[in-house]
Amino acid sequence: MPLLVVGIGFLILLILIGKFKFHAFLALLITSFVVGLLSSMNLIDILDSVLKGVGDTMGKVLLILAFGAMLGKILEESGAAHTIAFRMIDLMGLKNIQYALLITGFFVGLPMMYNASFLVLIPLIFTFAVITRLPLLWLALPLLSSLSVTHCFLPPHPAPTYVSFIYEADVNKVLLYGLIPMVPCCLIGGVWFSRFFKEMKLSPPEELFKERHFEKSELPGMGISILCAVTPIILMLLGALTDLFVGTPPVKAVLTKLGVENIAGFYSQLLTQHGLSSSASNIFAMLLTFFKFLSDANVALFTAVLVAIFTLGLRKGKSMDDVMTIATKSIGAISMIMLIIAAGGGFSQVLKDSNVIEYIRSVSDSFHMNPYLMAFLVASIFRLAIGSATVATLTTAPIMFPIVQQTGASPELMVLATGAGSVMWSHFNDSGFWMFKEFFGLSVKQTFQTWSLMESTIGVVGILTVWGMSWFI
Repeated sequence: MPLLVVGIGFLILLILIGKFKFHAFLALLITSFVVGLLSSMNLIDILDSVLKGVGDTMGKVLLILAFGAMLGKILEESGAAHTIAFRMIDLMGLKNIQYALLITGFFVGLPMMYNASFLVLIPLIFTFAVITRLPLLWLALPLLSSLSVTHCFLPPHPAPTYVSFIYEADVNKVLLYGLIPMVPCCLIGGVWFSRFFKEMKLSPPEELFKERHFEKSELPGMGISILCAVTPIILMLLGALTDLFVGTPPVKAVLTKLGVENIAGFYSQLLTQHGLSSSASNIFAMLLTFFKFLSDANVALFTAVLVAIFTLGLRKGKSMDDVMTIATKSIGAISMIMLIIAAGGGFSQVLKDSNVIEYIRSVSDSFHMNPYLMAFLVASIFRLAIGSATVATLTTAPIMFPIVQQTGASPELMVLATGAGSVMWSHFNDSGFWMFKEFFGLSVKQTFQTWSLMESTIGVVGILTVWGMSWFI
């Protein structure tokens, strides 16, 4: 039974890491082979799965991790993170600092991918903890809960946007309705939940953050500090707006019917029809394509790093050698995190190739229950098995679409119910699990007690809220 094999894999990981003190990177690789063998895969196929998973995962997150670490380190070393922290404290007061961080997470997380926004904001969390002497997790959980909710519930994030069209939901309504469960999810999963860890003594890992005391004259201005922090946000929001108008699946289908294959071709044809010359319309289309290029998370963070190098480094009197030394230190600090995430990708790929997904799909066909609860359960099982919230969402929606047609369930609420399930059970095969563990210096047990429980709390509160909304929508 595939789910039994998955359970055995989790147990092996816990024993290797907890009892025998294996490094998570090695433990994940060993477990990948054990799970593959138990699933009747041969050794060569298992190796191919592991290598594919490592390659696919690193292809998606390597540059994001690297540029995010560079940007965070420059913000930290230059004092820009301190400038932003001091101003937020002045505006909101220490009493409301958790709500300030929650709101920050919402606005940053709405246009940005989770990994990118996590890396941009972590230096601010570390700086807040040092300046205010408040508990690290007490500050971090409200912000990270907000990032998780925007990632799983709200367009323009890829998963909720795309499955909106699978369910034939109105994207604008999904965004509007999604703001309703976001409030209790963040307040309960973030602010309230963080109170249980107010006494947990943690310090930022030394290799990622070193406490520094700045004189006010040393600190960069607020405008420059904000510019460097929000450059990737602005660029990615630009891409989100472009996607909203011309990059969604229905619009792509229209483009195909019009005989053009991409955004550039669409605008070239449109502007030519309105009397603009072919060259003018082509220039406009090229600019639009360039903006779309800039909005990619990798390019947006790279651009932010270049802006930070110039404004917070060279303009402040640092030599290029000094700035490059800071950037190099940041990469060394996250090298093991990269390896752990890569191994987690290999483990996730072995689970996919061992037919876990097909088994879950076949079992779900026999379920008979409330459609919102069913979407939640199916997505949560996929999340448990394959780790990625995005993949869990995208895999669940095609299974559940016939249920929507049969029952007349609200497509918008089905998107939210699926998102709630996709945030459940974060564990070893989720890159977010390992990022949280390593950046906050937690043990595996502590990561389950904090991160995994926070994610599951968000999921449960989310589905309960959606179920309540279903009585009125």
